[in-house]
Amino acid sequence: MTNNRSREEAAEYVLKTSKEHDVKFIRLWFTDILGMLKSFAITVEELEGALQDGMGFDGSSIEGFARIDESDMVAMPDPDTFDLLPWRPREHRAVARMFCDVLRPGGQPFEGDPRFVLKRNLKRAADMGYTYYVGPELEYFYFKQNPDDPTSPTTQVLDKGGYFDLTPRDAAVDMRKDTVLQLEEMGIGVEYSHHEVAHSQHEIDMRYTDALTMADNVMTYRLVVKEVALQHGCYATFMPKPVYGINGSGMHVHQSLFKGERNAFFDSGDPYHLSKIAKGYIAGLLKHAPEITAVCNQWVNSYKRLVPGYEAPVYQSWARRNRADLVRVPEYKPGKEKATRIEFRSPDPACNPYLAFSVMLAAGLEGIDKGYELPAPVEENVYEMNEEERLKRGIGVLPASLLEAIQLAEKSELVRKALGDHVFGAFIQNKKIEWNEYRTQVTEYELDRYLPIL
Repeated sequence: MTNNRSREEAAEYVLKTSKEHDVKFIRLWFTDILGMLKSFAITVEELEGALQDGMGFDGSSIEGFARIDESDMVAMPDPDTFDLLPWRPREHRAVARMFCDVLRPGGQPFEGDPRFVLKRNLKRAADMGYTYYVGPELEYFYFKQNPDDPTSPTTQVLDKGGYFDLTPRDAAVDMRKDTVLQLEEMGIGVEYSHHEVAHSQHEIDMRYTDALTMADNVMTYRLVVKEVALQHGCYATFMPKPVYGINGSGMHVHQSLFKGERNAFFDSGDPYHLSKIAKGYIAGLLKHAPEITAVCNQWVNSYKRLVPGYEAPVYQSWARRNRADLVRVPEYKPGKEKATRIEFRSPDPACNPYLAFSVMLAAGLEGIDKGYELPAPVEENVYEMNEEERLKRGIGVLPASLLEAIQLAEKSELVRKALGDHVFGAFIQNKKIEWNEYRTQVTEYELDRYLPIL
């Protein structure tokens, strides 16, 4: 959480709060390169030492599938991220958590830590005078658990509701309510919660904040949603496209740059109320969107969502009203200059938020830095244009598979620079391993289609 406390004051608060709430275990959280939440627990007796010197652990756990030799690393807790876990019993010794920065044994930041990657990109923005704010909208599904095997979820929906439907009181309504309450208990502000377009699909929107806090919040949010679902005997998933034939789950990311208290994206004299900085930022996102797609849509399954016809954007266009476009600019409301923002609509909620926010910011800053010209908005439905029309208007397309996305990312200097050599190399290697595993599978589709006739 962003505030003006010194690290010493924050650490003192952690020790005091742990004593007041009778905390016994503190979970130290960090993520691997793929955005999987990693954790180990320490007892309260180790807390003071951990806050001062960090805790050693095996750093190869950060590498995802592409494991390297064991290497010693240090998890340094960030005391500003201390919170009690609301789903754990408070009586008889509570449990808390803190996010960690991963350091080398000598105390230098480990370049393979996704949190460090984001901090490095935020420093570039700060050096240009900007603070980067984001507000992601994460969609997800609730499914019934398999009664014979709770660890093996079904894709059986809980409701037949649609967009903003008020379904009769049921498990999904209660789960959303309990999730919001638990998020707020952990200091994460919530703006909206509602039913999404597909059956059993839901969305809870967190309040706009700085990108580092939000990346931590996204990791917390995903875990809270899943924990609450399990408490209700259900399963929640952020898989981008779990069910054939209906909408997948996206993570539309609202974003803006501030200079101090002023929104750098706002210009009262522009027809769209967008400043030159905002236009450069959008142009950067549009131009570099194909090469950052592997990071924002990082799974084989992500590309089952990024297809025409299911509201997911696949073309490089922007507009104000049209929700088919890759970048949407919400309409300006008088007196709400600070709310001026742009919405990048292609990412999905299963990405690593530290890396996704990093490459989005890098693309936008590149547009500002290099003075990219923003193309004209496309208010018509891009999906209804034929290929010739789109080519004539210079509307490109996002990669259609993880393989295509990897190939574009691998050639991208922008992605390499944003992620740093270590994460860039390990991420590409991870994705190639995933693609090779996927392409050798024999699917039900192939068996149903070809076995009877070939």
